[in-house]
Amino acid sequence: MIYIYNDFGGTHSTALAAAYHLNQLPTNRSLTKDEILSVSYFNKLQTSDMGKLIFHGTDEDGNPVYTVGCGASKVVVPALKNLSFLLQSRYQTDETIVFSNTSPTVPIAMTFGGLFSRRFKIDFIGVPLLVLGAQQSYDNIIRLVKQTKRVKKPETGSIVILENKKFKDD
Repeated sequence: MIYIYNDFGGTHSTALAAAYHLNQLPTNRSLTKDEILSVSYFNKLQTSDMGKLIFHGTDEDGNPVYTVGCGASKVVVPALKNLSFLLQSRYQTDETIVFSNTSPTVPIAMTFGGLFSRRFKIDFIGVPLLVLGAQQSYDNIIRLVKQTKRVKKPETGSIVILENKKFKDD
């Protein structure tokens, strides 16, 4: 299976989801500022990186984990889905691909933090908001990753799109 986490920018909730998926972060507590800022690609991608598949590593089962930022486009994931079908057909591969939308895990602090830091280049406002947002959302991102990893291979060579929903507090 190939896992691809997607959202607007591809540099905050997706980077955290990939790191949790790859067991690079503790799951029993909120992260520290240093842990958050040391996550690969966290708050490091630019607008020009949207649409690029970013490889983060291979999970414990040998599955590659990627992220992609879609921007405001509603067609990036459907286009990647169609391209995946084309490549599976052309090269007779039966690899299942799972696209998992991390947007429902993004709190308002992370949204504004990303806007200030990435768009306006005002890190002294944006980065603290991003750290707060990451700390607020860690439980929901962990649940989303667990849910994503539980996807069973429905059939050979299938493409699974997980839009995901906002998690309600327990």
